[in-house]
Amino acid sequence: MTRVSMSSRRARRRRRAAALVTTVTVGVVIVAAVVGVFAFALLRPDPSSVATPVDSSPAPTPAVASSTVGPTPDASATVSSTPEPPTLPAAQACDRETVLSVWAHPDDDIIFANPTISDAIAAGDCVRTVFVTAGDAGKGDGYVEARELGILHAYNDMRGVDGLWDTTEVVLQTGLHARRLTPQGDPRVSVVFLRLPDGNITGAGFASTGYATLGRLLDGEVPTLAPIGGGPAVSREQLLSSVTELTTGFHPSRLLTHIPRGSAFAPGDHPDHSVVGSIVRDTLSTDPAVGPGIRYFVGYPSRDLPRNLDGAILDAKVDTYRIYTQQDEVIRCADRAACLGTRNFGEWLRRSYPKTEAELQID
Repeated sequence: MTRVSMSSRRARRRRRAAALVTTVTVGVVIVAAVVGVFAFALLRPDPSSVATPVDSSPAPTPAVASSTVGPTPDASATVSSTPEPPTLPAAQACDRETVLSVWAHPDDDIIFANPTISDAIAAGDCVRTVFVTAGDAGKGDGYVEARELGILHAYNDMRGVDGLWDTTEVVLQTGLHARRLTPQGDPRVSVVFLRLPDGNITGAGFASTGYATLGRLLDGEVPTLAPIGGGPAVSREQLLSSVTELTTGFHPSRLLTHIPRGSAFAPGDHPDHSVVGSIVRDTLSTDPAVGPGIRYFVGYPSRDLPRNLDGAILDAKVDTYRIYTQQDEVIRCADRAACLGTRNFGEWLRRSYPKTEAELQID
C-alpha cells in the first residue's frame, strides 16, 4: 500500500470518527432534552390540586333581564324591602297589655276610673295616663306642680312602691310639648302632662289664662292654647293629632276617658271632661285597633247613679285618693271618713261607671 493511499485511508477514518462523535453528542442532547421534558411533566403539579386564593369581597352580580325567571328563594332568606316605621317620640315599649287613659285634670283618673286603673297595675299591665289640662284652677304654676306631685304619690300607692320618678321632656311629631314621668325601675307605668289651661267648672276659663279653654279651642273660637308654665301654643289640629300620635305610640288594647259631649250622661259634667271625651271619641272611636277597647267613664253625674263600690275595693280607692289630696290644697282630706264625707267627692268615690260606645246614648 502506498503512502498516499495510507494517508487517504487515515483521513477517511478520522472523518467517520468525528461524525460518530457528533452523532452521539446530538443523540445525548436529544435524550437529555426528552428526559428533561418528561421530568418537568412529572414534577409539575396538577392544576386541579392547587388551592386558589379566595377573595373576601363578594363577586359582582351579573345583570339579569327583568323577564328572567329564576328559582324561588327560600322564604326564610327573603329580606323585606319595606323600611321599619320610625319610633314615635312618646312611644314606650311594653310586653304586656297596655291600658291608656286620657283625662282632663289630674285626679279624674283616680276618682272616676278606679278600680279599673289600680287593677291593671296590680295585674302587671302597662298603664299610660295622659292629662290634657294642668288643672290649674287659675292658681298658677305652684298649684299645678302640687297636683302633679299628688298624682305621682297616688300612682306609687297603686304600685305599692314609694319610689322616685324620672322626667322626660318630649316633643311630639305634631310639635306639641309634653312632660312624661316614669317611676325609676318600673317602665310599665308612665304619666304624661300636657298642661293646657283649665276651663273652669263654668266652661268660661280664668282671667289668669285669658279665658282660654279646651271647649273654645275645639269649637274654633280661639286659634291656639298656650300651656301653663310656658311652651309653644297648641292649635286644635295639633291637639287632635297629638292624641292620635300618643295612642299610636302606646298601642293600647284598652283606652279609658270621659263621657263625650252629646251623651245622655254628659249634662252636669265638667265642660273639660266632655271636651276631652269628645276629642278621644272623634279621633279614635272609628279606629278598629282602638275603638272597641274605649270605655267612657261617667263623671259628675255618676252621683245620681246607684253606689256600686264598697268593702276593700272602696277602701283602696279612697286611700289612693287621700294620698293624692295631701298635695291638693283645695280638696285635702285627712282620712277615709273625711274623704267620703267631702261634698260630691265622697259620692263620686263610691261609684265607677264605664260606658261602651253603644251605651253612650248620643243625641
